Amino acid sequence: MIRSHAVDLPRPRLKMPGAVAEIFSTVVFVIAVTVLFDLAIPRSLVDGHSMEPTFHGDDRLVVSRAHYLLGRPERGDIVVFNSLVPSEADRGVMLIKRLVGLPGETVELRDQLVYINGEPLAEPYIKEECRLSRCSDETWVLGDDEYFVMGDNRNNSRDSRRFDAVPIQKIVGQVIFRYWPLNAIGIIPN
Repeated sequence: MIRSHAVDLPRPRLKMPGAVAEIFSTVVFVIAVTVLFDLAIPRSLVDGHSMEPTFHGDDRLVVSRAHYLLGRPERGDIVVFNSLVPSEADRGVMLIKRLVGLPGETVELRDQLVYINGEPLAEPYIKEECRLSRCSDETWVLGDDEYFVMGDNRNNSRDSRRFDAVPIQKIVGQVIFRYWPLNAIGIIPN
C-alpha cells in the first residue's frame, strides 16, 4: 500500500501591485501604439463637397505618409496637404484634393477642360462639367517641387485655381483607404 503525504501548500496570491502595474503598462502601450500609428498613418475626415463623387462629407480616410518618403506624388493621387491660406494654416487645416499637375508641367484651363502640356486630361472621376464661372481660361506653369491640385467637384472646390500650386513640403500624404462609412469601406485607387 502506497501512502501519499499530501501537503497542503498555500495557494499563490494575486499580487495587487503587480496586477495594477500590468494594467498600467498595457494602457501605456496602447496609447503609445495609437500615437505612433497616427504619426505614421494619420486619419482624416472629409469636410465638405469638393471631392464628390469620390468622397462625401464625413467620410473617414487613412493617409499614408510613407508613400512620399519612398517616391514622388503622381498624377491622379488623392493627397492631403496643409492649407496654403495663412489663416487656415495657422489653425492646422488640411485639405483633400486630387493631384492634376506635376512639377515642370504647364496646366491650362481652356473651354472648361484641363490640359497638361497642351494635351487634354481624361478625368472620368469628376462630378460634372465645370461651369465657365468656375473654370475660366487660365494657365499655370509649375516650378520644381510644385503640384497642381483640384477637387473632383470642380464647381464646389477651393483648390489650386484659387490658391495656386502646392509645394511638396505642404503635402502630408496620399489617401489610401476609406474606413467609414461601412458601405464604402475599401482601398482608394488613384
